[in-house]
Amino acid sequence: MNTHYGLLKILSEESHLPQRALAQKLGISLGKVNFCLGELAEKGWIKVQRFKNAQNKAAYAYLLTPWGMEEKARLTLHFLKQKMEEYERLESEIAELSRELQKESPPALRAAVSD
Repeated sequence: MNTHYGLLKILSEESHLPQRALAQKLGISLGKVNFCLGELAEKGWIKVQRFKNAQNKAAYAYLLTPWGMEEKARLTLHFLKQKMEEYERLESEIAELSRELQKESPPALRAAVSD
């Protein structure tokens, strides 16, 4: 999954997550999250709000801008098309393998494939 898309997707639902939690959810380094958030902010896809939390530490909220929401929708459509194509290829490959097994397998195995 594209890192920018992953961040936009998570932030659209949980804008107050700390960078460490974002890194864990995406399975990437904290440094990469920091870098990508900077890129998203530079592109105008997110707005970064700083505030003080109860433990007297600075915390951030990463809010999707209208452009960020539009880009998230565009990326979602792109990934959906990719996954649909992948699904169709797999479905075709499975059908071909099933036909191959039906032709070349002993009767006992053919019965197992039919189930």
